[in-house]
Amino acid sequence: MGALVRLDKYLADMGAGTRSEVKEYIRKGRITVGGKVVKQPDLKLDISQAEVYFDSRCIEYEALEYYMLNKPAGVVSATTDKHCKTVVELIETGKNKDLFPVGRLDKDTEGLLLITNDGDLAHRLLSPKKHVPKTYYAHIKGKVDEEDVIVFHSGIKLEDDFTTLPARLVIKKAGEVSEVEVTIYEGKFHQVKRMFEAVGKEVLYLKRLSMGDLVLDENLILGGYRKLTEEELNRLKG
Repeated sequence: MGALVRLDKYLADMGAGTRSEVKEYIRKGRITVGGKVVKQPDLKLDISQAEVYFDSRCIEYEALEYYMLNKPAGVVSATTDKHCKTVVELIETGKNKDLFPVGRLDKDTEGLLLITNDGDLAHRLLSPKKHVPKTYYAHIKGKVDEEDVIVFHSGIKLEDDFTTLPARLVIKKAGEVSEVEVTIYEGKFHQVKRMFEAVGKEVLYLKRLSMGDLVLDENLILGGYRKLTEEELNRLKG
């Protein structure tokens, strides 16, 4: 037997409406459980077995959800914002109203972002003690050379007296605008941009490719998302 949840909470948790709205739907006979109309909002359901329909739409209960998002520029890494669209608003198929982004990407940064409502997993991935690697692809104004590789590997002291852990810098193309991949092990505010500023260069474009064992699906268009596979989730939780 699975966990028991009130019918009104079950529906509200799965995004069918607010608690007061779903109570009204229930009273109007729009909800069936096991093929029978139910009008008791406080009916306790076994979430592992319940067959719940709202009108003709099946409402399956998912306590935890995990989405990989290819974040586009111009969208903020937040749950709500008065002025800009948020990454959570891009997850149109999300059932839970308590989804949030795991960590932040700057508004103008693209790439991998995990959206979930699993607070325990988020805490493990973001904990400073875990040193979860994050890899970015970047366009850099200025020629990146081997000296920069050495400096990044040695750790860079930023202006707030914070010194980064050794970072891995790989030069893909050197020139007036260089193309690089950089892996860092913290998640400080604007960290990659600040690290390149510290060596006299400027980040023109930034895209996150991976976070821990989670790698951006190259088939996801900007703004696209999908649920994590069981294998991806197991690796993250491993």
